[in-house]
Amino acid sequence: MSFNIKIKKIWWAVKLFFAKFYYGNPSKKLKIVGVTGTNGKTTTVTLLYQVALALGYKAGLISTVEILNNGEKIDLQKRKIPGTTPDSVSLTKLFSEMAKAGCEYVFMEVSSHAMDQNRVAGVKFTGGIFTNLTEDHLDYHKDFADYFLAKRKFFDMLPKNVFALSNDDDEKGEAIVAGTKASVYFYSLSSTEPTCHAYEKEGFCGHILKMDFSGLEIGVGKNIVKSKLLGKFNAYNLMAVWGACKLLGFDMEKVKKAIENVKPPTGRFDYYIAKDGVMAVVDYAHTPDALLKILTAVREIVPEGKKLISVFGCGGDRDPFKRPKMGKIGAELSDIAIFTSDNPRSEDPKKIIDMMQTDLSEEDKNKIKIISDRREAIKESVKIAQAGDIILCAGKGHEDYQEIKGVKIHFNDIEEFGKLLEKAK
Repeated sequence: MSFNIKIKKIWWAVKLFFAKFYYGNPSKKLKIVGVTGTNGKTTTVTLLYQVALALGYKAGLISTVEILNNGEKIDLQKRKIPGTTPDSVSLTKLFSEMAKAGCEYVFMEVSSHAMDQNRVAGVKFTGGIFTNLTEDHLDYHKDFADYFLAKRKFFDMLPKNVFALSNDDDEKGEAIVAGTKASVYFYSLSSTEPTCHAYEKEGFCGHILKMDFSGLEIGVGKNIVKSKLLGKFNAYNLMAVWGACKLLGFDMEKVKKAIENVKPPTGRFDYYIAKDGVMAVVDYAHTPDALLKILTAVREIVPEGKKLISVFGCGGDRDPFKRPKMGKIGAELSDIAIFTSDNPRSEDPKKIIDMMQTDLSEEDKNKIKIISDRREAIKESVKIAQAGDIILCAGKGHEDYQEIKGVKIHFNDIEEFGKLLEKAK
């Protein structure tokens, strides 16, 4: 470790010590549940927050999309709070404000960067949830093993008197909690109840009873959990929510009713059907696994004889190894795939798109269009879509900017579709 890094760590430790002294170590006054994993963090914490409010609890939310103090939105730009998980001093202040507002629970995302940089040092968690682990952030972590260890560090820090809830269907579901002192539970999802892995351990098993355009129905024991959310990946998010609510001691009959009315966070499977019968879906999926899951979920609801048109790109100055994978996934699962820009940052968009085409077959190449300007790519998708077709615009979700050559320019996928498609009443 370099001298400068040591000095920075000592400085942050000193700042955190005084912040805790000043604010009275507020995390001890709250029941804090942290969620980590590659995909599903934002949706899981948001759903838990919505359920807690529906049950009459005061709660806080700390997510990539927004920070809410019992319904009051915190201005992230004014506070200068970047990223998924705020720094330890900002967290201490947020916890203090939430405790003063009467919050009993806080649901927060815990990123691999946060663990590597000790941003949640000293936070007293009531529980931790693992969603899944796939390739991401390899521009920051030296390799996938290092990325995994950063995630596992969260569970390693949990004490004996809390819970660790892990996705047993994920390849790393057991390894991620192998070293924790917390009480370990698993959740699992299967098409048929008897094969659910979680029943073999301490945990929660669900099986999908229904999955279509109207939403999901999941069997969990003797319960049938209904939701308006779409797709198998959301079934996993709901299983994590169900398990966490049970472990928190919530009234599960009330939880079941609350889940019927939960909504996804902004930019996570946001969709509407236009007046001309075209459906537009906007999602934050920006990793190979997330893109695969969202395209699979959308493919399941495309009407017979209709097209799935995708619009997506890959970020600049970020892990370049996922670009060919995402290009291949998008081309294979779409009827028409439009490769475009997604925050090219300092890189040439053409170079990024060229890398996305590396592993394409001739058949794949015949299904793609190249339009580096994202606004024009969205326009083209609307132009070629017909009634019953579904357009998936992936990668940016809630983001309201494009970062090009170091400059952030206002741009929002949802706004762009709003201008081009007249929403059905």
